[in-house]
Parts: sequence; structure tokens; C-alpha cells
Amino acid sequence: MSGLPVTRRRRTVFSTLCRAAAAAAVLAVAASCSAGTVGGSGGTAPSATATLVPGGPVTAEISQFRDNYSKQIIEIQLTNTTGAALTVLAAELTSPLFAAPITWPAHTGRIELPPGQTKSLPAPLPAPECGSRSPAPSGTGTASGTDAGNAFVSLRLAVPQGTGQQGTGQQGTGQQGTGQQGTNPPQADATAPAADPFGVLARNNSEMCLTREASAVAAISLAPNLEVAADGRTAVVLLLIQPRTVSRTEDAASAGAGELVIDRVEETTLLAEAPQAPWPRSVTVRAGGPRAELRLGIRPSRCDPHAVAEDKVGTLLPLRVRVAGREGVLKIAAGSQLRGRIYDFVTKTCGRQ
Repeated sequence: MSGLPVTRRRRTVFSTLCRAAAAAAVLAVAASCSAGTVGGSGGTAPSATATLVPGGPVTAEISQFRDNYSKQIIEIQLTNTTGAALTVLAAELTSPLFAAPITWPAHTGRIELPPGQTKSLPAPLPAPECGSRSPAPSGTGTASGTDAGNAFVSLRLAVPQGTGQQGTGQQGTGQQGTGQQGTNPPQADATAPAADPFGVLARNNSEMCLTREASAVAAISLAPNLEVAADGRTAVVLLLIQPRTVSRTEDAASAGAGELVIDRVEETTLLAEAPQAPWPRSVTVRAGGPRAELRLGIRPSRCDPHAVAEDKVGTLLPLRVRVAGREGVLKIAAGSQLRGRIYDFVTKTCGRQ
């Protein structure tokens, strides 16, 4: 596993670890222990490579919290199916949809998985692989890569203390592994298939590749100001489009390229189209073209008490676009100023009803 080196130890150390791993049924791994040269300091815990089988003691699933949609952060959810606590020291996910491993930044150094429980490990997404294109989940556009479901989680686990002892009933005595008091517990590397029932990886790959292609044509953003109507029932947000500058040589060589079409603007869980200022459709943007501002009339799409309090994605404006052979939803995030003004507008407008 990248970034997780395996320390080689003496044959006697690995024999001890093999016995410990075998006794630790909670790992249920096929540990491969072999002799090696001495390496590292005496306080470094020995490691064994291991493979988790599907349905094994640790199962993995991919998810994403709504408030992380615009941050490209996913959750590696690990479930401990055993009756004993497991300690995860490191975790990374590999998928053909991304150019590098998706790594959990273990800020605390480790996380404990209590028996029978699931914990979520947040992991930022690296750059997507945007080569070949294959069908993505409905509504997400086009995904890249060969197999969106071919994802695996690599783990580094701490072997539970005391599992190599027989008949003592003692835990955490520090006599496992090297046999020295106070040393770190032995470790085992393992892999597990990662289920992605909601198509999180394919959706993010699609959105990130679409964003990359769109940004090559124009920068699209929302202005921070909000124009509220005199009656307070509707408002207008400005969608700013700044086409990328191209040279004459580039323009001549790429005639017909560098074009993006905004088919329509879609509503959100918080905002709907105001009839007084309907949203534009079929807007063509070309690299090297003039700057544009699109006025979008908005009104609250819901006025229940939880509309603003529980909002996560209501200020992410979805644009249904086509660019460079791709089509899908390009999400334009409101900045902190505009987001606060939209929340205030929705709260006051709903209060008048």
C-alpha cells in the first residue's frame, strides 16, 4: 500500500506475530509471515501483510455527506463485524476513476472501531481520471474510467494486545510482538472491496471532469450581491460568465472548439424560479467571447421550519451543461456572503406568508 511501508523483522518476531494473528480471530486474515533482515529501531512494531475477504471482519462502503458535496470530500465507512474492538492506523481507497489513492488523513494517528459499529473516515478526493468515458449513475452525467465499482480499501490495523497469550486472560501487557515491555502493538496490512451503492465515486468523477472541461472555456460564478424586490417576495442573483482569453493562433486552430452550452438552470432544495424573472435556456458560451451576466429571479422553494436550519446544498446552483463531449450538472456554489443573504431572504420571505 502506497505510503505504508512494511517493516521487516527477525523470523522469531514474525513467528510470534503469526501466532498472534491466528489467535486474533477478530482479524480473520490470511497473514503471510516470512523471515527478513533486521530493519528500523527496536521500538518499531512488526507488520504482516494480510488480505480481508468480502464479508470479513471489516467491511467498507463509500458515502458522502451533503455538506461535503462542494468540497470533494467523501467518507470511507468501515464496519467492524466482530465482537472485539479493532484499531485502524491508516486507510486509503484506490479506484480507476481517480489518478491517485484517496487517503484518510489520520490527524489523531488512529481510530478505534468498536465491535459491531460503523465509523466514517473523511477523505479528500484527488484529481479525477478523465480519459475514457462510460455511463454514470442516472442524472450525474458521464463518468470516466473503466469500472466505477472496482474500488478497494487498504487498511493498516493494530493487532489486539494479548491475543498471543494463552491461559493468562491478561490484555495489553506489552509482551506480544517483540516481547519487550511498552513496545507498540504488532500491525497487519489488509485490503477489502469497497461497496459504492450510491455511485459516489462515479458522480464525483463526472462532476470534477465536467468542471475541468467547463473551466477551460469560461469561469462561472455567482455575484455576492442579492437584489431583493420591493415586496420582499422575490430576488435576483447574478450568474457571472467570464470566457477564457484565447490567442489568435489558438482561435484559428480550434475553430468550433472551446464551446459550452448551458441548457438550463435547475432549481434547488431552497430556491425556485421566480416567474417575474425567468431563467435563461440554451445559452452558448465560447472561449474568447464577451463577459456576460445572467439575471436569475428566485423565490423560496419551501417554507417549512427546517428549510434554512437544515440546508446543506440549497445554495449550490445546478447548471445543466454540455461541453467537450460531456454533459451533466455543473454546480456553482454561492460564496459565504451570498449564502448568508439568501438565507436571510428566504427566512424573511417565508415569515411574511
